[in-house]
Amino acid sequence: MSDWKSVKGLWTTIGEGHLKLKQFWALGLVAMLLIGGMAADAEAAPCGEEMPCTVSGGTYYIHLPAAHDPSQPLGAVLYLHGHRGKAINALKNKSFQRMADELGVAFVAVQGVNGTWSFPTAPRNLRDEPVFFDSVLEDLAKRFGVDQDRTLLTGFSSGGFMTWYLACEQSDRFSGYAPIAGAFWEPLPQNCPTEPPYLFHVHGTSDTVVPLEGRWLGGGQWKQGDVFESFDIWRRQTGLAEAAPETLTDGELSCERWQPEKGLLELCLHEGGHNVRAEWIGRAWTLLSEMKGWTG
Repeated sequence: MSDWKSVKGLWTTIGEGHLKLKQFWALGLVAMLLIGGMAADAEAAPCGEEMPCTVSGGTYYIHLPAAHDPSQPLGAVLYLHGHRGKAINALKNKSFQRMADELGVAFVAVQGVNGTWSFPTAPRNLRDEPVFFDSVLEDLAKRFGVDQDRTLLTGFSSGGFMTWYLACEQSDRFSGYAPIAGAFWEPLPQNCPTEPPYLFHVHGTSDTVVPLEGRWLGGGQWKQGDVFESFDIWRRQTGLAEAAPETLTDGELSCERWQPEKGLLELCLHEGGHNVRAEWIGRAWTLLSEMKGWTG
C-alpha cells in the first residue's frame, strides 16, 4: 500500500505541476494578446490636425479639407518647413488651412529631424529622406486615402532645398514640386538621373537669407547654390539651354517658363524678401491640376 500511495502522490504532484504549467502558458498567452492588442491600437491610433502621424523615420501632421467628395480622389500638398522649423506651426497656419479647404486637398506638414533636412550637400545627414518620404506617401494613402498620383511637394527655404533635391533624385515621386526660396547647394549636381519634373519655383529678388546667387554659410564651409544655375542643370538636360523662355506676369510674380517634352520648368520672381505665401502654393497646385488634367 505504501508503494501505491507513493505512486498516487507522484501522479498528484505531476498533475498539479501540469496544471500550473497550463496556467503559466495561459497567462503568457493573455499577456501576448494584450501586448499585441496594445501594439495594434498604437499602430491604428488616430492622428490628424494637431496630433502627429508617426511613420518609420519621423512624423507628419495633416489637415483634411473641410469639404471633400469621397467619390473623388483626394490630393495632397506636402509642405517642408525652413531651417529649425516645426511642422506643427505650418499645420496651424490659417492661410495654409484655407488654401487646402479652397482647393479641396489635404495639407500635410512634414517634420524634419531636429528641424533640418538631410539633402546630399547638407551639413548633417540624419535621415534617408527619399526612403522617409516614400513611407509618408504610403501612410497617407493607407490612413487617409490620399491619391499618390495627385501630390505636390512644396518647401520654404531649407525645405525648398530639400524639395529641389527630391525632384532631382526621382521626379515622379510627387506629381509636382513648388520650392520657395531654395535651390541646390554647391557643388551643384552635374545632372539629375530622372525625367524633368513639373517645377514651379518662387523667389524674392530682395531675399538676403537665400539670395538668388546663393551665399556662403558656416564660415565658408558650405555654399547655397545659384538659383539660375540650378535651373540651368534642368535646361541643359532637356536641350533647352539656349531656348528663350515664355514670359508672363501673374499678379506680383514675373515668371519665365520653359516647356520640355515632359514636365515644366518655371521660375517666378517677386520684389520681396525671404517669405512664403499660401497663394503661391495654391497657384502651383492649380497650374499642376490643369496640366495633369485633374480639373473639370
